[in-house]
Amino acid sequence: MTRIFHPLSESSEGLFENNPDKTSIEQFKFFHADEGKPLATPWQVALSRAIMLRDYQIPEGVILDCACGSGIQIAAYSEILKRPIIGVELNESRARASAVNFRTVFTERGDNSLERIKNSVFVAGDGRDGSAIMSLLKLESESVAFLHLDPARPRNSRAHALSEMAPRLDEVFAGWKPHIKSDDAGPAILLDLSPRLSRNQMLEVEDLVENFWPNTNKTWTWTSRGRGRVDRLALWLGAIAEPTLPRRFVRIPPDPTMPPFILLGGKPIAHQAEPSEEQFIQPQRGSYVSIIDAALVESGMADDWLGDLSLGSYVWAQYHGRRPVIYHQEHIKQQSSLTSNLIVATGRVVDLINEELTLETADKFVEIFLQHDIAKLTIRASLNPNLQPKLQGSFDRQLARRHGSREAFLLHNPNGENYLLCIKN
Repeated sequence: MTRIFHPLSESSEGLFENNPDKTSIEQFKFFHADEGKPLATPWQVALSRAIMLRDYQIPEGVILDCACGSGIQIAAYSEILKRPIIGVELNESRARASAVNFRTVFTERGDNSLERIKNSVFVAGDGRDGSAIMSLLKLESESVAFLHLDPARPRNSRAHALSEMAPRLDEVFAGWKPHIKSDDAGPAILLDLSPRLSRNQMLEVEDLVENFWPNTNKTWTWTSRGRGRVDRLALWLGAIAEPTLPRRFVRIPPDPTMPPFILLGGKPIAHQAEPSEEQFIQPQRGSYVSIIDAALVESGMADDWLGDLSLGSYVWAQYHGRRPVIYHQEHIKQQSSLTSNLIVATGRVVDLINEELTLETADKFVEIFLQHDIAKLTIRASLNPNLQPKLQGSFDRQLARRHGSREAFLLHNPNGENYLLCIKN
């Protein structure tokens, strides 16, 4: 049964999972019905995305999210763009929670314009059936200015087919195409997809879009909150895409008061990944080594960013995996705390240690550390999960008793069996 919920009047009685969002300056508490919290977009991410949309000319009309979940993302859109919204959610409890969450954002951010909240509604119903929703709400055709879609994916799965999304992209496109405004660039649509999509699946998504709206502008966007992980992969379409810039990387900083770092550029998605060529060379003492954020590398835009650092020549010793590594001859001049988040560690090679790193050899490593006046050292190497904390703890305890003055990291040489001892810049 289809039901309408109005944010201004909907009660929170009977709703559960009222949890604080730690990424919000306002310390919002959101309802997440039926175990919806793990699926919800953090407020900082939702707000950053909404602020980015202000740079684009979205046509007049309502904002639609046809699988809105807890409603956090669409609340951020409405708050920043000052537009009424339609949120559709198949799960009735979540649709109610969305209405209440929308009111929470509206009231706690101090908005005095009741017109926007009065004209915003949440519908418990089938998000694929655009005509039924539009008829229910008595809206004219082509009233939707912007569509957001974040379909559910199989949980606890490392990979999935596009057909496993719920609702499916093609069904949503078919159901809403008559009601979305579109111009020569295409409709303003943001598809919030799984970061686990393969390049071939990304091309499948592009083909689906082309089937409904030929020659639509497309910009793929990788969003990371740190830890070298892509948290969000989205396709921005039409009026909210960059005509000549097919890729965007967004790094959300740990501090919610700071703006995100945004990098635009890159090449169109190809059938194969486009890694920079790895070069198997042995670094020399005195050269520099840097570990680059793996999420930036995954976006295919690391070379674009490194080219802007006035770094000079560099080579990739390792491009894939948790610790992408470059060797270079010039010191990296980190320009801000925000851009420095994209460099996990950088330093000058002072020694090459030809030993296997074990508990039995830990003392030999410490002796070498002391020769280089090291006070603190971080292991940046893949080790047995049970061994890593024991070795790190041993190094910390032994170095703490000495009076060194330098900070360093230990990196396993991607091109050899030895370890690189690097003094941090």
